[in-house]
Amino acid sequence: MRLWSWYTAMAVCLSLAGTHPAARAAGTDWMDKLLDAIAKVESRNDPTVLGDGGRAAGIYQIHRSYWADATRILGVAWDYREAKDPHKARQVVQAYLRHYGSGKTLLDMARIHNGGPRGHLKAATLAYAHKIRLVLNGGELGLSGRADGPDACPGRAATEGPVSATGPPSAERRAGA
Repeated sequence: MRLWSWYTAMAVCLSLAGTHPAARAAGTDWMDKLLDAIAKVESRNDPTVLGDGGRAAGIYQIHRSYWADATRILGVAWDYREAKDPHKARQVVQAYLRHYGSGKTLLDMARIHNGGPRGHLKAATLAYAHKIRLVLNGGELGLSGRADGPDACPGRAATEGPVSATGPPSAERRAGA
């Protein structure tokens, strides 16, 4: 029951974060900020890291099936070994998130990166989204990779501080409607 309460609190916190006006991503650099946050959370920007028992590679900790899907979306035939190349890996993650995360918030897109095309619907990706939110807000992860400290939620008002959680401005907002 206690774990359920924690996940419920996380869901409320993350959903409220995306509704605050300060949470709107400004300009066109929203995807770059998200990709930088993912790289920091996944590998601390170390392209040599292998995770998940050697099944995830590079700064974004990409699995072979993710790589195959995203390179198909990109229309390139890059070998999985290229996942260790930060520039190619960034293109792959960006294509994957634009494809599966279209119309989603930045935190939903992070959850998709972590949990697959329907990752934004999985309770198991909520803690990952919290780590991304912390990094997007300028916070740091401890040595354990845990999102501790003053930006930790629950317990922190979800509307405090800038939260880049909603992704690109919609066409209506760009047009000034």
